[in-house]
Amino acid sequence: MNDLPMVAIVDDDASIRRSLLRVVQSAGYGAEAFASAREFLEWLPQNQAACLVLDVHMNEMSGFDLQKRLAVPIIFITANDDALIRERIETSGAAALKKPFAAQTVLDAIQRAVARDRDGHHDRDRDGAHMQSDRPL
Repeated sequence: MNDLPMVAIVDDDASIRRSLLRVVQSAGYGAEAFASAREFLEWLPQNQAACLVLDVHMNEMSGFDLQKRLAVPIIFITANDDALIRERIETSGAAALKKPFAAQTVLDAIQRAVARDRDGHHDRDRDGAHMQSDRPL
């Protein structure tokens, strides 16, 4: 059995998926990347993820719609920094990163999410509920 925490990345932007996949795997996590919520949901019945790095705005199903179906820590990523998005993320209990963000920023958020998953705490991470942004991956 593999003890590496699995991080699922769901973003419709191929360059973001590739960058995140490379960063997450280089940090020693298992990782899978998906172009849509539908692809992730098809993968999910045979697999599990310790946390999900999830784009807010995607075609077909938004990140918020996918979050409603899951009981896993989520890190939302978005290029949109409007008040409504910030409020929805904050009330959802998820962490949030504003694109662009540094590799270390996303790894720190993943580490907190994986720790919450292992501890069985899926409620809001007070340190991660606000949007963080810095230099790109």
